[in-house]
Amino acid sequence: MTFRRSFLLGLTALVLAPFASFAADLPNLNGKTVVVVTENAYPPLQFVDPKSGKPIGWEYDAMNEIAKRLNFKVEYQNTSWDAMIQAVSEGQYNIGMTGITIKEDRKQKVDFSDPYMRSQQFMLVRGDEKRFTDPKSFAAFKEGLIGAQPGTTPFYTAVYEVLDGNEQNPRIKTFETFGATVQALKTGDVDLVLTDGTAGKGYVDASNGGLKLIGDPLGTEDFGFIFQKGSDLVAPINAAIASLKADGTFDALNKKWLLDYKMGQ
Repeated sequence: MTFRRSFLLGLTALVLAPFASFAADLPNLNGKTVVVVTENAYPPLQFVDPKSGKPIGWEYDAMNEIAKRLNFKVEYQNTSWDAMIQAVSEGQYNIGMTGITIKEDRKQKVDFSDPYMRSQQFMLVRGDEKRFTDPKSFAAFKEGLIGAQPGTTPFYTAVYEVLDGNEQNPRIKTFETFGATVQALKTGDVDLVLTDGTAGKGYVDASNGGLKLIGDPLGTEDFGFIFQKGSDLVAPINAAIASLKADGTFDALNKKWLLDYKMGQ
């Protein structure tokens, strides 16, 4: 995954500047409760801290700051990825966040916020993998298996950019969670997992050399929060996203979670 990696030395000072001037120009949600659902399986966007057992990550920090600026109380809940879009579409939750790629077909079911992060897909493999180095050599390695969650960007990238376009290809082994695909990779049940660079970096950093990212990026995607169609939260959230971009907060979160944070340390 490719992110802007340049940060001004004075970034911390920017982040510590008073937020009042920004918040004053933002909608006030008057303390209402907003239910946000996530999967807690995409480090460092959102995951359970192995030390404290508490959910943490880039998206939690961003959403907590958005809640502060818009004056709403955020209540977090969890569900699996395969249930999330439908559940938000039906109004079971107000907002969904789990590194969700903004895609036209998904817009038929849910509304998206403006993008808050740009991502690229990479190949995640075991640290000692030498049998293939890129999509072409993996496709030629006929015994190779890919682990993926149905309906996700990595699943469709595996089908249409790595393999033969057949969604029933037996070389794709499906799992309910992204974490399960990585566990299957570690144990040798699959040989490849496709992931955005953010999550991939998190798993690599925590693996003590057991995992690595290989090859060139397989395409660019933008992440957004999701809402029930017609939600009156979209405009306020977009305004808050703009303010977090403008004052350097997102840059600070990128530095904290994508550069400085080390899983398990």
